[in-house]
Amino acid sequence: MPELPEVETIASELRRSLVGGRVTRVHVLWSRTIAQPDAAVLADLLPGQVFTGVGRRGKYLLLGLDSGDTLIVHLRMTGRLELLPGDSPALANTHIRAWFELADGRNLAFTDQRKFGRIWLVGDVAQVIGKLGPEPLDWRFTPDDLAERIRPRRVAMKALLLDQTAVAGLGNIYADEALFLAGIHPLRIGVSLTDAEIGRLHDAIRQVLGEAIGERGTTLRDYRPAYGAEGAYQNRLRVYGQPDQPCPRCGAAIQRIRVAQRSTHFCPVCQPTRGETTS
Repeated sequence: MPELPEVETIASELRRSLVGGRVTRVHVLWSRTIAQPDAAVLADLLPGQVFTGVGRRGKYLLLGLDSGDTLIVHLRMTGRLELLPGDSPALANTHIRAWFELADGRNLAFTDQRKFGRIWLVGDVAQVIGKLGPEPLDWRFTPDDLAERIRPRRVAMKALLLDQTAVAGLGNIYADEALFLAGIHPLRIGVSLTDAEIGRLHDAIRQVLGEAIGERGTTLRDYRPAYGAEGAYQNRLRVYGQPDQPCPRCGAAIQRIRVAQRSTHFCPVCQPTRGETTS
């Protein structure tokens, strides 16, 4: 699933090319892709509206419109949002779930092989993203904020970092990488972390996300940027997807376990189980 760096990459690309585009027609090929409003209502409301901005909140894309409404897109596991020429053969892709014709002949197409992605048109974005935790790259996000959200909870740290109400935008890849950099075992529970460990984790989250954005994200099976080169952070991954490979710090074999039903990678030496853990 695309995480914060991948969604930020898509947002920055669309920001350069979509702003100013006016919708002339809406096509919805799988109605459940449209979470709100009804697909037929969306097809009536969008034509004539102009995209005024492209932003991101957590893993959500926010496409501002001149009406004051926002088109929110969540890619989930296999979603892609990209601008295509009117004669693009990609428009014949059987996995396109919706597309929006623009006045200049281009098409904003949403492709989603597994059909988990969703689109909302709302007047108040809080209806969809109001419960998200803080943005980890925001200057206002501090170690104290992180401590407030994880320390009261007797939940495995990996599960806490995947909880979007704790920190917005982290997923499986960058949670593993941040925990490794911070030297924290993924089964440690939030309440067991010291101030020093929370400080290291705060810095590690920001470092990993910043590095990944600089590399245009991690290109694995499902994520591809809309334009230009693919993401390259997969070439810098320290533990994620590296089971049985030597730890880049100590040489011990990277281990893989399941936490919160997700495959989880860590170094048993650099991330010891000191403190209380879940079973």
